[in-house]
Amino acid sequence: MVIEWLQVRVAPELREKYIQKDGEIWTAFLARCPGFLGKEVWLNPNDPTEVILVIRWATREQWKSVPPESLEEIERQFVQAMGEAFPIVQLAEYQIRKFPQA
Repeated sequence: MVIEWLQVRVAPELREKYIQKDGEIWTAFLARCPGFLGKEVWLNPNDPTEVILVIRWATREQWKSVPPESLEEIERQFVQAMGEAFPIVQLAEYQIRKFPQA
């Protein structure tokens, strides 16, 4: 399994709308992509502007096979729904390593 980790800055007064529209637009789109396993939204209790999106993919190949044109179109729809863009502050990729049970 591969984790796509995104940190976004969102004004506190827009945070709930951001999370709602992200679910309606981005998560709904990703749910139709092969290899998408799920998504979580993490909120920092010490920084109300920080939103972390944790997206689980079965394989890196499936994640990276999502067409860039599709991603651009979904981002356009999201920006239109929100009225502004929210740039990614930081992004990372992680692999989950499971160990055999003893």
